[in-house]
Amino acid sequence: MSDDAILDTLDWRGEPVDCGACAHQDRRTGAESHTVPGGILTGHCQPRRACVHDRYAKRIQRFFEWNPDLAAQHLDHPYFEVRANAARFAPIFQIPRLIGDPDETVRATLARRLPRRLLLKLRDDPDREVRIAVAVRLEDADLAPLMRDPDGAVRLRVVRRIPEGMLPAMMHDEDPEVRVEVARRVAMDWLPSLVWDDSPRVRLVVAQRLPAAKLHVLARDADWMVRLAVAGRIDPDQLDPLLDDPEDEVRAIARQRREGVLIANDLPPL
Repeated sequence: MSDDAILDTLDWRGEPVDCGACAHQDRRTGAESHTVPGGILTGHCQPRRACVHDRYAKRIQRFFEWNPDLAAQHLDHPYFEVRANAARFAPIFQIPRLIGDPDETVRATLARRLPRRLLLKLRDDPDREVRIAVAVRLEDADLAPLMRDPDGAVRLRVVRRIPEGMLPAMMHDEDPEVRVEVARRVAMDWLPSLVWDDSPRVRLVVAQRLPAAKLHVLARDADWMVRLAVAGRIDPDQLDPLLDDPEDEVRAIARQRREGVLIANDLPPL
C-alpha cells in the first residue's frame, strides 16, 4: 500500500485502519451488494469510502447510511464524529443519553432530532451552534428565553420564527441584523418606531414598508439610500425636500416623479 493510501485510511487516533481486526468485517465480505449514488456496486462498508473507523466524518456518515442498524451500538464511541453520525441514525429513544455529551457536534445533532420536551434541555447549551439548532425547531413561547440569548446569530434565528406579536420586544436589540429582521416582519403599527433607528439598513427597510403618506419623516434621512427609497415611494406632493437632494440619483428620481414620469416603484404589480 502506498504512503498516500496509508495516510488516507487513518483512524481518529492516527493509526492505520485494519479491516482484518474490524468487528464489522462481515459487512464488507459476504454482505449483499447494493448500488449507491454514482453507480458504484458495493457491500455495506468499503475502505476509504464507508468506514466507521475512518477519521473522516463523511466516510463515517456513509457507513451509518449503509448500516443504520449498527448506529445504536456506537453511541458511546470515544471519537465524537462517530457518536455524532451514529446519533443521526440510531433509534430516537436511544439518543437522549447524549444530551450531556462533551462535544457540541454531537449535541447539535441531537438538537435536530429530539422531541420538544427534551429539546428544551438544550436551550441553554453553552455552544451557540447547538442553540441555533434548537432555535430553528422551537416555536412560539418556547423561543422566549432565546430572545435574550447573548449571541446575535441565535437571536437572528429567533426573530425569524417568533410570532408577530413578540417582535416589538426585539425592536431595540443591540444587533442591527436582528433589528433589520424585526423591521421586515413587525406589524405596521409598530414600524414607525424604527424610523429613528441607528442603522441605515433598518431605516431602509422602514422606507420600503411605510405607507407613502408617512414617508415624509424619512425625506431628510442621513443615508442617501434611505432617501432614494423615499423618493421612489413618497406621495408626489411631499417631494419638495428631495428635489434639491445632494445626491444626483435622489434628485433625479424626485424630479421624474414630480413630472409624472412612471418609475419602477410606481408600476402596478404584474
